[in-house]
Amino acid sequence: MFEDKTLVCQDCGQEFIFTAGEQEFYHEKGFENEPKRCRECRTNRRNNRNGSRAPREMFDAVCARCGADTQVPFKPVEGRPVYCMECFQQMKEAEL
Repeated sequence: MFEDKTLVCQDCGQEFIFTAGEQEFYHEKGFENEPKRCRECRTNRRNNRNGSRAPREMFDAVCARCGADTQVPFKPVEGRPVYCMECFQQMKEAEL
């Protein structure tokens, strides 16, 4: 059903093969667009994107449930409860 296709990478301009197996995988996953980058450029883009992200600013807080000191990735607002990861997970599981 699928045959290997030769595509051109939009980043480096080199030709690469979009194999029949890759096409089948894309089809099974419901992907409609063909890849625009060769494997090397996709890997470089992924690594650069993840590496260039600034580390999250963390804020000190006290858990409203257990009283433990914790850090959260948002600035706590006066009057709104903040929970440590353990209490947050326990509360989330209890909702299910």
